[in-house]
Amino acid sequence: MKVGLNLLPTHKTLAIVMGGGAGTRLFPLTEERAKPAVPLGGKYRLVDIPISNCLNSSIRSIYVLTQFNSTSLHRHINTSYKFDSFTPSFVEILAAQQTPKNSKWYQGTADAVRQNLRYFLEQPYEYFLILSGDQLYRMDYRTILRQHVETDAEITIATTPVNRASASGFGIMQTDEQCHIAHFVEKPKDPAILDTLKIPPDLLRTIGHSENTELYQASMGIYVFNRSILSKCLDNDLEDFGRNVIPSAIQNHVVNAYIFQGYWEDIGTIHTFFKANLHLAEEFPSYSFYEAGAQIYTHPQFLPSSIIRTTSIDQAIISDGCVIEHSIIEHCVIGVRSIVKPGTRIQNSILMGADYYETDFPPSTTGLPAIGIGSDCSIEGAIIDKNARIGNRVLISPHGKSRNLDGEGFYIRDGIVVVPKNSVIPAGTLI
Repeated sequence: MKVGLNLLPTHKTLAIVMGGGAGTRLFPLTEERAKPAVPLGGKYRLVDIPISNCLNSSIRSIYVLTQFNSTSLHRHINTSYKFDSFTPSFVEILAAQQTPKNSKWYQGTADAVRQNLRYFLEQPYEYFLILSGDQLYRMDYRTILRQHVETDAEITIATTPVNRASASGFGIMQTDEQCHIAHFVEKPKDPAILDTLKIPPDLLRTIGHSENTELYQASMGIYVFNRSILSKCLDNDLEDFGRNVIPSAIQNHVVNAYIFQGYWEDIGTIHTFFKANLHLAEEFPSYSFYEAGAQIYTHPQFLPSSIIRTTSIDQAIISDGCVIEHSIIEHCVIGVRSIVKPGTRIQNSILMGADYYETDFPPSTTGLPAIGIGSDCSIEGAIIDKNARIGNRVLISPHGKSRNLDGEGFYIRDGIVVVPKNSVIPAGTLI
């Protein structure tokens, strides 16, 4: 039976955003913050993506599970998502905690949900939507919920088509033409196994691809569970959904795949973070924050418009509250309150900006460069984290260096120079 989007029981759906991972592959951006709190697109945070997708899908009951370096994430959520007193809407944080029954931190995604299951079951939710806090995509979750209801599935897993070269980096689903999942393999490497996991020809035609195309269904880490099934699947000590719970559930429950064909990027490494951000500044990005009726929400900062003086700008996002003078900006994302002094050239780089203007909180120690980018600097292939102080005549470039290197006041990861939050790079430094 077909179900209209507006008739779906979104009021009986609880969204659970996983925000507790250590994010080691995103170090040093995660040195002082949780991965979902990492700035994105100049003015947003990664966690804004799944929360905004929920709100735009009329799902307004949202928990965010947190654990590592969670202070800035808590602050962001508490200041960004406030609802009036006359609706049942909420975005609430469930931090890892010790209880009489459990004194351990979250051991994985499934364990995190298990430890908080008693809170999720307090209200009569029929469906549980489990989401990752570190992905970039736009999805109307009502579409996956509609398929879940119409097919009488007990679990539905969102998948995205990937080619053979990429398949070994994901959990791959083997389905029939009706998208019923028969088998799951985590990061398959064996060519013979990969041959058995290809999307069948009839299903390829259904989703608009040639039947000769070699594609695989990769798990997006997005799950819909029926209420009773989630309780059954967690009545054990399995730690992770992708590695443990889902392969076990396929043997005993009706588990279907929902094939999502829009843009999706797992922001798991410095390389993917860098690529996804700079892609936002291109002429025709695969993902855009400019989507009528499906805006991305974040903390309103009430900053003044940016001031730009005699500056050449090409393919760049310039956020609010910036002051850029007599410089060249090419293919960059410039975050809020960024200060760029005259004579500087910035190419293929991300400036995350600052949490405050230095005039509001003057530094107690004299002799430090001002927050922002000094004059006559050259910056290429870099991520400059928040509140960094880059002195005059500084050269930053990854060319001619190791792809992974720890330096004084900087790191190189995946061939990208990363200057951590609050770092100081003295005048005249060559990186």
